[in-house]
Amino acid sequence: MPPDSPAASPAARVIPIVQVPPSSAGDGGGDSGEVASLYKADKKIYARSVSGLFSRWRWSMVWITQLVFYGLPWLSINDRQAMLIDLASRRFYIFNLVLYPQDLIYLTGLLVISALSLFLFTAVAGRLWCGYACPQTVYTEIFMWVERKIEGDRAARMRLDNSPMSVAKLGRKGAKHAVWIAIGLWTGFTFVGYVTPIRDLAQEVQTLSMGPWEWFWIFFYGFATYGNAGWMREQVCKYMCPYARFQSAMFDRDTLIVTYDAERGEGRGVRPRSDTPAQYQAKGLGDCIDCGLCVQVCPTGIDIRNGLQYECISCSACIDVCDTVMDKMHYPRGLIRYSTPNGMRLKLSAAAMVRRVLRPRVLIYTTVLLTITGALLGSLVMRTPFKVDVVRDRGALARIVGQGQIENVYRLQIMNATEKPQQYLLSVNVNGMPGARLVTETSVQVDAAASRWVAVRVQAPAGASPGSHPMTFLIEGANGQGVLAEKSAFLVPR
Repeated sequence: MPPDSPAASPAARVIPIVQVPPSSAGDGGGDSGEVASLYKADKKIYARSVSGLFSRWRWSMVWITQLVFYGLPWLSINDRQAMLIDLASRRFYIFNLVLYPQDLIYLTGLLVISALSLFLFTAVAGRLWCGYACPQTVYTEIFMWVERKIEGDRAARMRLDNSPMSVAKLGRKGAKHAVWIAIGLWTGFTFVGYVTPIRDLAQEVQTLSMGPWEWFWIFFYGFATYGNAGWMREQVCKYMCPYARFQSAMFDRDTLIVTYDAERGEGRGVRPRSDTPAQYQAKGLGDCIDCGLCVQVCPTGIDIRNGLQYECISCSACIDVCDTVMDKMHYPRGLIRYSTPNGMRLKLSAAAMVRRVLRPRVLIYTTVLLTITGALLGSLVMRTPFKVDVVRDRGALARIVGQGQIENVYRLQIMNATEKPQQYLLSVNVNGMPGARLVTETSVQVDAAASRWVAVRVQAPAGASPGSHPMTFLIEGANGQGVLAEKSAFLVPR
C-alpha cells in the first residue's frame, strides 16, 4: 500500500485484510487481491447551534432533569435527607416513604413501568426519550454549550482544531476541559450524595476525609460523565446504546418520527431567493436548497434526507434549522417535520395521524401500563407500615419445661417503616393447640425507622401430638396500622 494512500493516514491506520482469489488454471497463480479495512475512521462531528421550538423544548428538559437530579439530595424532610439510599441501615427513603429490602417488589414494579413507558412512547412517537430526556443527550447538550461558549461557533471550533498549537489554543482547550471536569465531578458528587448524606459528604470533601469507596465512585461517575458527554458523544448513541438496535421492533407505519418530505423537497439544488415556485420547479428543483444545515446541526452526523436511520435520536434539530431556512426562502415550513410513514404516503392531516395513534399495540401497552401503575400505587397506599420476619432458634428446636409443657423459641425482627416510635402487640395461634400461648412480653416498642429483634417463647400444654404444627404469629400495630400474620411451625418432639 503506498504511504500516501488514505488508508495509511494516521487517522485511519489499520491492518488490512488481503483477499487473494484462487489461482485459475493457466493464469500462473496471480497475486492480485482486494483490500478491505477492518475499521472505518469517523470524522469528528462539529454540531452547529440551532434555535427554534424543539430546541427550547430540549433545553426545558435539560433544566427540569438537572434541577431534579442536583436538587433532590439537598431537600430535607423529618430531619433527614428526603431522597436517600441508606445502605448501612438497609433503608430507602423517598420523602415520607421508608422502604426496606423486603420491599424490592416496588423497585421491580418501577422498572417494569419504566420499560413499558419507553415501549409506549416509542410506538407512538419514536425516540422521544433519546432526543429530550436521556442523560447522554442532556449532558452532551450541556457540554456542547460549554464548548460553544469557550471555543466559539462551529466554524471557529473547526479553525481552532486545525490550527497549530499555541498559547491561545492551549488556553481555550484547557478552560473547556476544566469546566467539563468540574461538571463531571459535581455529577459524581451528587450521585454519591444519594447514598451518603450529601451534607455530610460535602464536609468530608472539604476536609478530604472521604472513605475509599466514596473517592472511587465520585471519580468513576465524574470520569464517565466527562468521557461520555465530552468525548464519545454520538458514539454512545450509535454503538453502545442497545436501544438504538431494537427500537425498530417497536416502530410501525403509524409511528411519529422525524421525516423528510422527499416528494416536496426533491430534486435538491441551489437557486436565487427571488425564484418563484413555478420558476424553480421548471428547473426540476424541489423546496430543498441543499444547504446541508440539517446535517451540520445533527448531533449524530446523519443526513435525514436519506430516510430514517437508527442513529437518529429524534432531537428535532434538523426540523428547527430547516424551518429557519424555509422562512428565509419564503417557503412553507415542514419540509422536515414530525410525521408518520403512512401520513407521508397517504398525505394525512395532523388530526388524521393523531386518530391513528389508537391502534392495537398502543392500546395494549397503555392498558398494561395503567394496570401495573394502578396496582403499584394501590399497594403502596394499602401497605402495612411495618414488617416482620420470623426466625426459629436453631439452638433448641423444642424443649420440655416445667409441668411437662413443650416450648419453642423464636426470634422476631420487627421493622418500623414509619418515622415515629410505634408499639406493637404480639399474639400466637397454633393449629390444633388451643392452649398454646406466648410466655414472653406481648408488647414491643420499636423506634422510628428502626428494626428490633425480639426473642419470644411459645409454650403448648403437655400431651400435644408429636410432629410439626402450623402456627401463626399475629403482630398488630397501634393507631390502626393493621395486623400482620406471619406463618411458622411449632415442633413437638416424639
